[in-house]
Amino acid sequence: MFDTAVIAQYIHWLWLALAVFFGIVEALTVGLTTIWFAAGALVAMLAAILGAGIPLQIAIFFVVSIVLLATTRKIFVNKLKTGSEKTNVETLIGQEGRVTSAIIPLNAGRVNVNGMDWSAVAVGKNDLIPEGTVVIVKAIDGVKLIVDAKDADPGEPEAALEA
Repeated sequence: MFDTAVIAQYIHWLWLALAVFFGIVEALTVGLTTIWFAAGALVAMLAAILGAGIPLQIAIFFVVSIVLLATTRKIFVNKLKTGSEKTNVETLIGQEGRVTSAIIPLNAGRVNVNGMDWSAVAVGKNDLIPEGTVVIVKAIDGVKLIVDAKDADPGEPEAALEA
């Protein structure tokens, strides 16, 4: 059906075209996923130029691509901070606020931070934080702030319940 001699003669161009294709897809998505397949295609192209058979070229493409993806993607994602842009909400972490509606165990209360009213729960699921208490935002879960009383003693988790 296909003349393998003709395919073998021009396959390095196919690998180059694949590398360019994966490079373009990477440029459009910036997900640091397809770039490793572009690298695998370039190594397979080098193998084709050096005379490796087509099955070996295909194996080289997959092995190089998967090894690079598995070993280096996480490193580059962390270094380049792709997809980890801070939103305005994330800037609330570490900010102080005041409880406007008591936070009781297993129920949300209300906290005012920087003039904005938020639903909030305590860091400790059994903590009671009374109205008027100054709190620090520790995390954000969806649209709820996770807060801890500013004067809470980390050594005594029951201190907030006695107040």
